[in-house]
Amino acid sequence: MPQTVCSGTMFTTPSGFSPHLACAEPGEEEEAPQEGPGPGACLVDGPPITSASLDTLIQNLVPTADYYPEKAYVFTFLLSARLFIPPPELLARVCELCIKQQQLDQSPLDTAKVRKFGPKILQLLTEWTETFPSDFRDEKMVGHLKDFIHRIASCDEGYWKTLNQVLQKLNQRLALMSQGEENIVKVSLNASSISDKLVAFKTKPPPIQKDMISICSDPYTLAQQLTHIELEHLSRIGPEEFVQAFVQKDTLDGTQQPCFSDQKKKTSNLEAYVRWFNRLCYLVATEICMPAKKKQRAQVIEFFIDVARECFNIGNFNSLMAIISGMNMSPVSRLKKTWGKAKTAKFYILEHQMDPTGNFYNYRTALRGAAHRSQTANSNRERIVIPFFSLLIKDIYFLNEGCANRLPNGHVNFEKFVELARQVGEFMTWKQVECPFEEDRAILHYLHTAPIFSEDGLYLASYESESPENQVEKDRWKALRSNVLAKT
Repeated sequence: MPQTVCSGTMFTTPSGFSPHLACAEPGEEEEAPQEGPGPGACLVDGPPITSASLDTLIQNLVPTADYYPEKAYVFTFLLSARLFIPPPELLARVCELCIKQQQLDQSPLDTAKVRKFGPKILQLLTEWTETFPSDFRDEKMVGHLKDFIHRIASCDEGYWKTLNQVLQKLNQRLALMSQGEENIVKVSLNASSISDKLVAFKTKPPPIQKDMISICSDPYTLAQQLTHIELEHLSRIGPEEFVQAFVQKDTLDGTQQPCFSDQKKKTSNLEAYVRWFNRLCYLVATEICMPAKKKQRAQVIEFFIDVARECFNIGNFNSLMAIISGMNMSPVSRLKKTWGKAKTAKFYILEHQMDPTGNFYNYRTALRGAAHRSQTANSNRERIVIPFFSLLIKDIYFLNEGCANRLPNGHVNFEKFVELARQVGEFMTWKQVECPFEEDRAILHYLHTAPIFSEDGLYLASYESESPENQVEKDRWKALRSNVLAKT
């Protein structure tokens, strides 16, 4: 029988990361297959940086007329610097260094010198707005941009034009982000409906709600619509959320507060994605426990096995794991007679692919295969890689907990953040894929809004379907029936 998999504690117990860095041991987890070292964040024509003071790292970010930091360094530092300095303060420091180095506080300006430097600072600011647009929700950030460009605009009128284009694209991104967050709130409200009253009696009446198979009977189509939802959630998650999810107070910072004053809001997209995973788990379990007849329940099990297989083939590992987790919940796994009627050979194959043994060795191998396919793909269909998100979060958690942000000499442990940037950067590549499948609004609406059972409701439905086998189950069944009937 399937083993119970916990799907509701995605931010708690870490598992799954075996860093190839000089960090504290994360525990007794076996070493996972490595993706191979990513591109190190280094200076031009220099060796990879392993550690440095924060001042030095900021200095390395600042371009000059003859120098521009590597793209990998820019991403790594902008991602990790927020652990030590708020983005507005960092941008202010960058602008101050530019003013000092380029002598922009003198009059008149050296026009030829500024024209060599100007395009490079604009490139850095453009990269910042494109990769971390949420940083610029703070009005101070936009103010720093305008103040700095005002200093050099007299040397080339094109600088204002470029800045306006950057700000226009930034505002479009921020508007889309705000719209996405409003949609998250609406979906969360609609998805919160829980109906345990449908199983209040042993002789269950015909379902008074539609079921998944009546909405969509084709497993491949449902897998496509699940992929739509997954990619929509991925597209909203900014790289900074992975850092902010586990932010801690900087030990060398004299204040008692971290760099973020509104932590909940800054990880809202990430948290919404976790809620979606849990909803899908409960939706699958609800669909299986709801039918009154054993044959119908077995058909639902077989249907979701086929959906899970199609998710695997697409590269949608998150939906795959949610379906497996839902089918492994205790109220479902205890339905022995139902499972005995279902054809489950394909299920056990899929379950083996997502087996946590060996630090999810099988899954990580399949993920590498999907990532390789994505890199060589000729179509968006082949580019889809949707990782098992809980494990990705736990990998990052382990990296954060197992390695210090600062070394004993006070330097920033930059090698840690190179590895963090590698993992987050890979995710950023995957999230940019546009879903190639046509939307089916009826299916999407059902997935987002169909009532689901609570854990108690699932157990009650399970006991109503197949009677309790021991006294403990009988006592629980009696208590659940009384509780639900009291609410009707």
